Amino acid sequence: MSSAPPVLPVTTVPPPSTTAGSTVSGTGSDVPVNSPAVRVLINNLSESLRNGLAQRRPWTELVDRSAFSKPESFSDATLRVRKNYSYFRVNYYAVVAGILAVSLLTNPFSLILLIGLLASWTFLYLFRPTDRPLVLFGRTFTDFETLMILSGLTIFVVFLTSVGSVLVSALMLGVAVVCLHGAFRAPEDLFLDEQDNSQATGFLSFLRAPTTGAASVPSAGRV
Repeated sequence: MSSAPPVLPVTTVPPPSTTAGSTVSGTGSDVPVNSPAVRVLINNLSESLRNGLAQRRPWTELVDRSAFSKPESFSDATLRVRKNYSYFRVNYYAVVAGILAVSLLTNPFSLILLIGLLASWTFLYLFRPTDRPLVLFGRTFTDFETLMILSGLTIFVVFLTSVGSVLVSALMLGVAVVCLHGAFRAPEDLFLDEQDNSQATGFLSFLRAPTTGAASVPSAGRV
């Protein structure tokens, strides 16, 4: 009869996989890059952009020189702007966005500051898990303190640097271009169907996030 001690079963625990839930660390808490909230946000943005671009009008109608004429009065110019905005609103958004993009690209310092500000809000507050406080330089910050820090940083970047002036100048130029085009573009050859008239025509209304399927996806963080 053998006197050797019994052999105990040993279970080996594999290391956690990093492919299914990639994280971004360095702020004292891990931020899930592939969290459901991020996926829902990206899906909503992509679907909204596709829907918005599908509503754009042909650019040949926008720049048709035969349709330009001087308005008879200020009220006529205002009526033209309203009708052209209802018809070309997606094209107008694209024009304003293009002017804004060119302004930021010609001011790389402002572009870098704006990207850094958006990244700070995204990874330090919006998509940071609520059960993991922010830890910086060995100090733990509450949600209220984090919000105040980011708000102060936003005020500093927008009002005390060139970012605010670049954004305001680009938006004013874009609005001026849209108003000039709308005032001098005769809308008599444009036809709005009932579906277009029933849609909301507010600024960036075509970017409304779709609600289908969004409620079924569990949210993470503060989104």
